[in-house]
Amino acid sequence: MEGSLSKLPEIVALKKKYKAYLYVDEAHSIGAIGSHGRGVVDYWNVDPKDIDIHMGTFTKSFGSAGGYIAGKKNDLKKVNLEDENFEESPTWAIVITILSFTLHTALGWFRDFLRYIGLEEKKTAIDPNPKNFVPLYQSFECFYTRNLYKRLRDVFNQPIASIAGPIVNVMERVTDDYNWTFRFTGRNIPAINLGSYNYLGFAENNGPCAEAAIRSIEQYGITTCSTRHELGNQQYMITLEKMMADYLGVEDCITFGMSFATNALNIPAIMGKGDLILSDKLNHVSIILGSRLSGAHIRRFNHNDMQDLEYQLRDAIVHGQPRRFRPWKRILIIVEGIYSMEGSLCKLPEIVALKKKYKAYLYVDEAHSIGAIGSHGRGVVDYCNVDPKDIDIHMGTFTKSFGSAGGYIAGKKSLIDYIRVHSHSACYSSSMSAPIVYQIISALNIITGRDGTDNGQKRIQQLACNVHYFRRQLIDMGFVVYGNKDSAVVPVMLFLPIRIAAVNREMLKRGCAVVTVGFPATKINEPRIRFCLSASHTKEMLDHTFRAFDEVGYMTGLQCSKRKPLHRLVDLNPEDYLED
Repeated sequence: MEGSLSKLPEIVALKKKYKAYLYVDEAHSIGAIGSHGRGVVDYWNVDPKDIDIHMGTFTKSFGSAGGYIAGKKNDLKKVNLEDENFEESPTWAIVITILSFTLHTALGWFRDFLRYIGLEEKKTAIDPNPKNFVPLYQSFECFYTRNLYKRLRDVFNQPIASIAGPIVNVMERVTDDYNWTFRFTGRNIPAINLGSYNYLGFAENNGPCAEAAIRSIEQYGITTCSTRHELGNQQYMITLEKMMADYLGVEDCITFGMSFATNALNIPAIMGKGDLILSDKLNHVSIILGSRLSGAHIRRFNHNDMQDLEYQLRDAIVHGQPRRFRPWKRILIIVEGIYSMEGSLCKLPEIVALKKKYKAYLYVDEAHSIGAIGSHGRGVVDYCNVDPKDIDIHMGTFTKSFGSAGGYIAGKKSLIDYIRVHSHSACYSSSMSAPIVYQIISALNIITGRDGTDNGQKRIQQLACNVHYFRRQLIDMGFVVYGNKDSAVVPVMLFLPIRIAAVNREMLKRGCAVVTVGFPATKINEPRIRFCLSASHTKEMLDHTFRAFDEVGYMTGLQCSKRKPLHRLVDLNPEDYLED
């Protein structure tokens, strides 16, 4: 707003003098200033290495969308319903898990002692290129990273070299420095993709959605280089919002270019001091961050525990705000449609009943449920046959079922108008690019049948078939499977942390790309493999996965119940498991 430049040389001098970090936002300067267009660093002839964190955007000088963070490699790691199955783990599995963590902890302390006295090399524990700054990890996180995470690091953040369709090419990589860095071998490993959120199979580089996206580039280009409050409000954005509002059965809708920010930057717009947020304990980190940024008081209730939720509501109404005991201005219940680590569904009818009884507001995050559940693909609201108007705030993303990017907030027109004016994401983010929007519009036309075909309904039905088939087979094979029977997110418990790496590596050897998850995404004693199913998966792909997982499960001791012969499991069809 000022058009002024930061006094970078003086700031760098102060940063060095007091051993601080320096973060420079070059959103409006990169490409627009300096003899080589490298921004204010170039303009002042400052050594780029003196800037710890370079930030910039592609929405202005580059005529595109997005942003970047740049700097030293090691610094960037810091940036970088009732019918549900939560089978109790066998006693022996719990005992072995506890013993495993006890042994890992004891060995970790012992190895730290050996490193301290110089009897063990520190190759896996010490950064080869350290900086003399204060630690950025807490003591436990340092211990966990040194002694466990570093050994498993190769199975996380795996790069791919293809579209995220039913088959994906995983880029092979090796390490020469004990998992501190990796180098690519040049070989791509084709594997069945069981990790991407491609629920309805719209992650394609051909077909009507891709063709519509290409045509939109020819007409509109890649980006508007502006926010919607300035010159970035295109007609296709208004069209998408109208279509989403009609699809969800609400008055109005607003869209955003980043799904994470849809929660993180919009919850602060609607909640503030004097308000109370009641949040499920397993809510996504974007909800947690948005709730904290809002300044509202936050209380968590046990996952899907309606008795605890009602207790929290009654206690909040009776006792009011801490210290002064004044009534809360607003009480907002926040839940997810499908919980991405548990595969469970929120108990929406009961939550709506409690919301009405105690006159609270309800915010439902349908990131993993919109398009992926319900007879019309409208998410958990559709699945539970709840009136959309009983949900005060509908939130969802386009990154999963729609094969695109961004997110939305929907509800009453008065609410959406308020968000358009007060949301930081609405005011300051660059508007969505044309190909992103047209991908969503085309997918939505297919899902709703506006394209004149039944392709969308077939995708929804095929996903349901695959989900039932896959879940039932894994349970029959003896694995501990979590989640609702209709959830496309299928977690299988690993228990022991060492299985995180073993299962991931062995499945990839057998042509299956999977996601294994551990602390801090789950409790430290609840690592798991998370399968994400898609309508684009064929029976042959699923059967291959069963064979591979049966071998790996037997090898690692994952099957905690009586195993059944595999030939019985793969001679059936997914449609046999589709219930009325």
